[in-house]
Amino acid sequence: MTGFIGRCIAVLVLAMTLASPALAQDQAPEITVVAGIVPPFVMKQGDQLTGFSIDLWNEVAQRLKFKTNYQVESDVDAFIEALRSKKAEAAVSGVYYTTARDREFDFSYPILEAGLQVMVRDTGLSEGATPLRDVFALLFSRSAIAWLSVALLIIIVPAHLIWLLDRGSEDSVSPDKSYWPGILHTLSWATTALVLQVQQLPGRWLARVIGLLWMFAGVVFVTLYTAQLTATLTVEQIHGPINGPGDLPGKRVATVAHSTAATFLREIRAEVQEFPAVEQMYQALLDHKVDAVLMAAPTLRYFAAHDGIRRVRMVGPEFNKQDIGFVFQLGDPFRRRVSSVLLALREDGTYQRLYDKWFGSETD
Repeated sequence: MTGFIGRCIAVLVLAMTLASPALAQDQAPEITVVAGIVPPFVMKQGDQLTGFSIDLWNEVAQRLKFKTNYQVESDVDAFIEALRSKKAEAAVSGVYYTTARDREFDFSYPILEAGLQVMVRDTGLSEGATPLRDVFALLFSRSAIAWLSVALLIIIVPAHLIWLLDRGSEDSVSPDKSYWPGILHTLSWATTALVLQVQQLPGRWLARVIGLLWMFAGVVFVTLYTAQLTATLTVEQIHGPINGPGDLPGKRVATVAHSTAATFLREIRAEVQEFPAVEQMYQALLDHKVDAVLMAAPTLRYFAAHDGIRRVRMVGPEFNKQDIGFVFQLGDPFRRRVSSVLLALREDGTYQRLYDKWFGSETD
C-alpha cells in the first residue's frame, strides 16, 4: 500500500513538472498598450498592426516574455486620454519628448531622433500656368503691398514740394494757389512722372530741378519694382510660395492636435489648423483647405513616398530635431526594463535591422 501511494506521488510530481512551462506561458503577464495610427510608426493592415514602433515593441515583449493587448486609436485626443485615464499602461506610437509631457508621463530610452519638416502639394503639370491668378496673387502679396506703400510715400513728398515751389501761375503744374484743389494737380503730376514721362515740367527753376530729379528717381524705382515682381513670380512658379519653415508665418498650416508642431506654428504666427488624425490632415492639404502640413519628418516622408506620391512633396530642411520614445505612466518601474532591452537591441544589431526595414539604410 505504501509503495502504491509513493508511486502516485511520483507521477503527480512529474505531471506538475511537465505542465509548469505551459502553465507559466499561459500566465505570462499581459500589458495594455495604446497604439495611435501614425505611419510608419503604427499602421493597420487588416486585423494586424505593423510599423516600426510595433516591430520594436514586439521584440521587447518577446525578450521580456509578456503579452501585449493593443488598444488602437486613430484620434490623438483618445490616444492621450487612454494614458491619462490609465486605461493603458504604455503608448508605442512615435511621441516627442517635451517638458509638458514629461510632467505627466515617463519616457523610455529613445527609439528615434527626428525633426519637423514641411510638406506641400505637388502641383506638377496638373495645375498648369494660370497667368491671371498669378498676377492677382502677386499684386496683393506682402512684397507688392510694401513696394506700393513706399511708392505712395515718395509720391506725396515731391507733390508737396512742387506745390509749394510752383503754384499760382498759368505755366505751373498747380495753377491754383490754394492747397485744395492745388495739391491734386501736383499729386497727379508726381504719379504720372513715376510711371510715365510727363510732357510738362514745373515753371519755376527750383521746382523744375526737383521735377527732373523726381522723374529720374521714378525710372529707377519702376525698374527695381518690376525686377522684384518678376523675380518673385519666377521663384513661385519654380518652387512654389512655400519652400521651408521660414515661409509658414501667415500661411494656413495643418498639423496634428496637441503636437510640438502645433506649438511651433503658433510661435511663428502661422494660421494653425489642428486635426485629430493624420488622415484628416493629409486630406485637408489635398483639398486645398490648407497651404502646407508640418509634422514629424519620418511620418510625412512615408506618406509622400506611398499614398501621396506625385500629389505632395517635401520642402525645406528637417529642423528642431528631438528624441521620440515609448510613453509610460508616471513612475512605472516597467519603463526601466523596457529601456534596458532597447539598449540591448541597439547593441546586438536588431534595432538597426528594424530601422533599415522601415526607413532604409544609408547605403540605399
